[in-house]
Amino acid sequence: MDYKDFFKKIIPMPDFPRVRTSDPATSHQAAASINDVSSHYAQIMEALSTIGPLGKDGISFYSRLDPNQIARRLNEMQKLGLIRLTGKTVKSNSNRQEREWTL
Repeated sequence: MDYKDFFKKIIPMPDFPRVRTSDPATSHQAAASINDVSSHYAQIMEALSTIGPLGKDGISFYSRLDPNQIARRLNEMQKLGLIRLTGKTVKSNSNRQEREWTL
């Protein structure tokens, strides 16, 4: 069984609000196009379990997901109790500080 399929079976996927009523039409279209975040969750968790604590850009590098995809999933995953902040920061690709995440 593929780890992504396994992940879908063990973690209930709540429906997080991904757009506000006041957001522009393009945001509503983007939110409607999201159909399977569980594979993103699995890739993020795999990167964190393999490499250890990482920032958004580090997770993006190891998971091959776009940094924007990562950024959108991190808070959702934190609310589900899948990941947590370490309390530390790391340098991003643009040499700014970003929060570090861990399992």
